[in-house]
Parts: sequence; C-alpha cells; structure tokens
Amino acid sequence: MTSQHLPPQSSPRPGPAPQPPAVPWAVVAGLSALALLWPLTGLTGVLGTGAPRAFAVIGITAAVWIGVVGLGRVPRPVLTLTLTGLAYGLVGVALGQLVPALAGFGGPGGSGVEPAWTMIPALLIDTFVGLLAGLVAAGVQRLRGAGR
Repeated sequence: MTSQHLPPQSSPRPGPAPQPPAVPWAVVAGLSALALLWPLTGLTGVLGTGAPRAFAVIGITAAVWIGVVGLGRVPRPVLTLTLTGLAYGLVGVALGQLVPALAGFGGPGGSGVEPAWTMIPALLIDTFVGLLAGLVAAGVQRLRGAGR
C-alpha cells in the first residue's frame, strides 16, 4: 500500500492542559504575618535597636520564608513568595498608618505617620524581596528534588 491508500490517521486530541497548582493562600497569609516581628521587637527590645534589629528581623524573615517554601513542598515558590512579599508590605504599611507608635515611627518631634508617598516604594521593595526569596526557595526545592 502506498501512502495514498492508507486510511487517514486521526490525530490524538490533546486533552485539557493541566492546571498549575493553586497559590497556597494560607502559606502567603502565614508568612506575611512575620511583618509583625518589627513592632514586637520594638516593643520588647529583644533585638536591640537600629541596624542590628533591622538586619535580624530581615534575616529571620528571609530564613523562615525560604525554609518553609524551599524545604516544604509548597507549589509555585516564586509566585508564592512574591505574593508573600506584597502581603508583608501591605501589613507593614497598614500597621505604619494605623498604629505608627507600634510600627516604630514617630520619634521625638515627629508626627508619627509615615509619608504617603513612601507606600509604593515600600510595597515594591517588599515584593522584590519576596521575588528574590522565591527564586532561592525554588533553587532549594530543585536541589532537594521536590518533584519526586
């Protein structure tokens, strides 16, 4: 038989594309709650003041984010931690606007309220930090072979 006489082959119909896993919103909410470390450490004085406190809070937050998402089997680590960074920023901005004394603003002679124009850069920076943490967490998942 020649190719002219072969019955036409039906091409297999592609099934519906597999849906990517949903963003784990509970993880996003839980990890973004670490924004509360800043006012808690300020109230208790546990980590000191100034730069040492800031670096400690940032280090603890990054380690927890990368540890939970990188060592856990959290799907879509980059998107998850990018959204976590955004939510972290929203918690921080809301805290700074609603209760400035707890957020660490309003030193002697200050009004206590952070200027409104600082909100967008703060959100962008927190989102970018979440993106970087997500990339590191994705690398940790790959190194651990999370697909297995």
